[in-house]
Amino acid sequence: MPHANGALLGAPHPGPYDAADRTPPPGREKKLSKKVVVVGSINADLTVHVHRHPHPGETLAGSGGEISAGGKGANQAVAAALQDAEVALIGAVGGDAYARPATEYLRSSGVDLAAVAEVEGPTGLAVITVSADGENSIIVVPGANAAVNSEYVGGHAATIKEAAVLLLQGEIPAEGFARAIDSAGENTRVVVNLAPVVPVPREALVQADPLVANEHEAGLILEQLGSPSTSEDPADLARDLLRAGFASVVLTLGAKGALVAQGQEVTPIPTPTITPVDTTGAGDAFAGALAARLARGSSLIDAAHHAARVGAYAATGHGAQASYPGMEDELPG
Repeated sequence: MPHANGALLGAPHPGPYDAADRTPPPGREKKLSKKVVVVGSINADLTVHVHRHPHPGETLAGSGGEISAGGKGANQAVAAALQDAEVALIGAVGGDAYARPATEYLRSSGVDLAAVAEVEGPTGLAVITVSADGENSIIVVPGANAAVNSEYVGGHAATIKEAAVLLLQGEIPAEGFARAIDSAGENTRVVVNLAPVVPVPREALVQADPLVANEHEAGLILEQLGSPSTSEDPADLARDLLRAGFASVVLTLGAKGALVAQGQEVTPIPTPTITPVDTTGAGDAFAGALAARLARGSSLIDAAHHAARVGAYAATGHGAQASYPGMEDELPG
């Protein structure tokens, strides 16, 4: 439930937020896209750099320890906003010192935070280990994100109904996830990146158009739906997801690009060749950019081509939101 004072980050209340936080930065007052509404998590990321990831029971020396903005919902909202979408985020932070750094880039990118509640307890936290080759492992503590339940999401049903694109992930309660999809308007396109893969109602999940998933997530989703794949071929995996009931699928393949599956067609999407620095949040950059282009009216294939370039750009910088490109940045490829 919201804090006893009913505080929202987008409304006057005692605390570190004020109206200036919600003023779009210069040049971002007018958006080309229709609205993207993200219902998702907001975290503070604690990032540690290591030469390699530790084995079970092993202790390694690391460096860094930086606190930055994260959470898959917030990451994707920032990525979409930086790609010139009008974005609103429905979520929650705690009444602690992590709330402000967790929302730093949301504010500076012009994301509407009127539906972000301040709740009792801690802000969500992600502990991220990044190895020398740029690969990461992540442990997430939900914290305030657990408050994004059916009741809270239902209170913002009108905002969701008006969206051109509804963007969801797996870091909020399943009941909030399902309520968001139930609230979508007739013309709202639902984009789901179910990461992490958590149990959600089948009837809600298959409304995704597209489902965005990597190979591992896709396999888990098929198992959850009772249709496990027997093939290691990514194209077969994408087709299996279509047969499971999804209208379209974007299967991300890391450095190998992505596949777009819809109807009877599976289309490869190449990714630019880069030297990765930190892949943290690159998948979220992809999903946010995809949603922004879909809100603008692009085809799924064209949107995926653009998203692959945005995701590649993000992997060349440190951290998640801090590495995301704006419209003024030159994308690889």
